[in-house]
Formats: sequence, structure tokens, C-alpha cells
Amino acid sequence: MRDEHFVVLGVARPRTTWLTDIGRWANSSMLPIEFIRCVSIDEVRSRLHSDRRFSAVLLGEDCTGVDRDVIETARDAGCVPIVITDSTPRRDWLALGAADTLSQPVTPHHLLAALRDHAIGVDHRSRVRPLETSVDSSPTGRLIAVLGPGGSGTSTTAMAIASHLAAQPSRRHESTPTRVGLIDASLNADQALLHDLGDVVPGLQELVDLHRTANPTSDEVRSFFWSSPRHGYDVLPGLRRHRDWSTLRRRTTLAALASIHRSFDLVVADSDADFEGESATGSIDIEDRNLLARELAKNADLVVLTARAGITGLNRALHALRELAELGVETDRILLVILGAPRSTRHRSELSRTILRLFDETVPSHSLPIPVMVPLRRDLEPFLHDGTAPPRSAFGSITAAVSDRLQQIEPRDPRPSFQTAPIAIIPGHLGRTA
Repeated sequence: MRDEHFVVLGVARPRTTWLTDIGRWANSSMLPIEFIRCVSIDEVRSRLHSDRRFSAVLLGEDCTGVDRDVIETARDAGCVPIVITDSTPRRDWLALGAADTLSQPVTPHHLLAALRDHAIGVDHRSRVRPLETSVDSSPTGRLIAVLGPGGSGTSTTAMAIASHLAAQPSRRHESTPTRVGLIDASLNADQALLHDLGDVVPGLQELVDLHRTANPTSDEVRSFFWSSPRHGYDVLPGLRRHRDWSTLRRRTTLAALASIHRSFDLVVADSDADFEGESATGSIDIEDRNLLARELAKNADLVVLTARAGITGLNRALHALRELAELGVETDRILLVILGAPRSTRHRSELSRTILRLFDETVPSHSLPIPVMVPLRRDLEPFLHDGTAPPRSAFGSITAAVSDRLQQIEPRDPRPSFQTAPIAIIPGHLGRTA
């Protein structure tokens, strides 16, 4: 026998007619529901994160804060998101993850039919099947994540790689140049300064915000990038202040990264080398702060890790390599670049053997490819000052190694890119199991 006792949350703008109607139907037992009226999206989130079970949440499309993120929060809690729209919906809510939409005026018959089709009674919560969202099957480009500690030459290396790849013929159409996008995903973003962009709006924040309530086309995504004719690629400026990472919600940020991945032949990301997450620190805020670095490293076809020659630089590089291995990045997809390496061939060989031996002792279950050695160049500052591309001779060994590695490794499966995976929780342990 079907349990038709539904516990339903509802949120909309004040004095919305359908909220009052559903409350009256619930109180008069016209519908087999318990209706909980929320005053804001924050209250909806708070209730979804509690231990109580809910069948569905009704979201008014004109309510402030109704977006992809709150829809995914409801889905994660096993609560079916249903959006109440006007006669003409303002957005494609089904593409954003909603289970269904109901047009105003809402009737008891339509509401009950939607609950029966998509929601379940609270007594059968264990039978909830995760809702599936549509995954864009359009072809994606290849992703190169360039990361390293501050001051190790990460930003300059990312510029050189993007400039080199932009000069190559497209792998889709050999008669056209490769469409390359450079993302500044560092918390202390420098690419706007290095490219002399001046005004840095729009940028990463605006593109992520666009994905809160829409699935933009590739042309719309590329319109947020700044064209750099001197370099041959497009640039997406990063955060304007370090603290702005708190504005990047997880779901919308992953959706934005997936859209960028689909909009370019090659994407080069200038990122940080800080991958600490909740499992290591006990703080979800730390994991959210490092969201860009973690996701770019996990989904990249190739990770280029920059390091400075010297005791401190090599120590930081080994720490980053160990964290990448713990994050699940295959070592054959990692290219270690040592900047400021000695010019002597013998000294370079000794340095390479030392790095490989130390890595083997640190992570015995993995083997690291031979690192790329780049001598220190002191004549790069004029190029950065003028906003022009670094000389190819300065980074020729890096770009050659990147091209060779991209030809050797298989492209990643584009479908699961930047898709969140469920985390299993053992019943009885700390956390919610429903």
C-alpha cells in the first residue's frame, strides 16, 4: 500500500497566493501533506541539513535565491525540488535539476499528481532513488592545470603553455587555429595584471554567478573571456580579492568549469597547489576554499607542477606531489617542472635522480616521470611589463614536454568531468544517513 503522507517545504515571495492555498489544503486534509512554510531560502537550507525527512520542496521561481545550488542541495537531501512558475517559465528549471514545474494557478489535483510522480512518503525514505540530471554530451576540450606554490613561476608558465598551444592547428579543424582559454583560478589572481587588462569585469565571479540560474551556450561563456591578440588566446580574469572565494558556491562553480571545458579546444588553468579538504582538516570551509584547485587537478588531462630549485622549493614540490597522489591524480598525468635549474648537465642529472628517489620514498606506490629542467632567465620582466607573451626560447622545453605528454596520454572521459560524486556514510557514524 502506498504511503501518501508527504512532508513538503515551501518558499516564495511574501503574500504569494499558492503558498496560502497549499497551507489551507493541508490544514483541511484536502491533501495528504504536511506543509511547512519557509520565510527564506536560508531556512530551506537549514531544514534540509537537519535530521528531519522531507518529501519535496516547492520553490517559487520569483523568490530570491532560487537557483541551481539550492536545487542540488534539495536533491542531495533526497528531497524532490519542484518549481512553481508563472504561465511562461522564466528559465529552463528542468535543465537546472528540478524534478518538475507547476504553472500558476496551482490546483490540488496537479500538486498531488506531481508529488505522486516524483516524491515519496517519509516512511519509505530508504527507497529514494537519486534523481538524474541531464549531462551535456557536447564534445569537450582538453584541460591542463598549471599549479605550484606562490612565487614558483606558475602564472608565467601557464601563459607560455597557452601561447604555445594557441599557435598549433586545431585538432577538430586543422585549417583553423586552436581555440585556447586561460583561466585564472588562483586565490591571489595575477593574470589580469600580467595581461594588462585594466578593468577586470566580467571575470570568474560573474561567469559562476551566471550558472546559478542558467545553462549558457558556448558563445555566451566565451563572451566572459577577454581576447588577448598579443598572446593568441582568451583570458578569464580571476578573483578580485582573496576573500571572494566565499562567493563561489560549489554546484554553480562546477557547472561553470564544465561549461568552460566544453567551450574551448584547450583550457589552461592557473591554479594553486593547496588541496586540503574536509577529510584532512575537519572543515568544509577549507574544502570550499580549495574547490578550484581540487577540481581542476582531479579533472585535468595533464597537471603541470612548477617548483623552484633549492631545498625549500623541492620540499614544497614533494608535498604537492604527495597531495596530488592522495587526491587520486595519476602520476603519468603529472609533469614536474623545475625552474631555476642548474645549467650543468651533470648537476641536472643529480637533481633529477634526487627528486625521483625522494618521491619514491615518499609515495612508494607511485612512479614519477622525469622532471623538466628550466634554467633561470632574468630577462622576462620586460615582456611582463609590456603585456606581451614570454619568449618561446625561455619555455621551449616546457611546451615541448606538454605537447608530447598530451599526445601520449588518453583524453579523460568528458561526461563525468566536474560532476559531484555521492559520499557514502556508515550508519551510526557522525553525519546524516537519510
